[in-house]
Amino acid sequence: MSPDASMKDRLRRGLEPVLFYLPFHLAVAAWTWRDIDRRPAERVRGSKTVWKVASALNTLGAVAYWVAGRA
Repeated sequence: MSPDASMKDRLRRGLEPVLFYLPFHLAVAAWTWRDIDRRPAERVRGSKTVWKVASALNTLGAVAYWVAGRA
């Protein structure tokens, strides 16, 4: 096996979990942003902008919003 083929195989194996997880993350982030946009600021603990950034960066940020960010 050539070194180039080995690199392509490793890249493909590394991307598979990301491509599997990405639609889930995008759906959770979109659902979270929708709730943040519709919820009055006085019913959100902390800054709406901070919650949006946190939910965009990773799914745990969105979960944190649903657990702790809603008043």
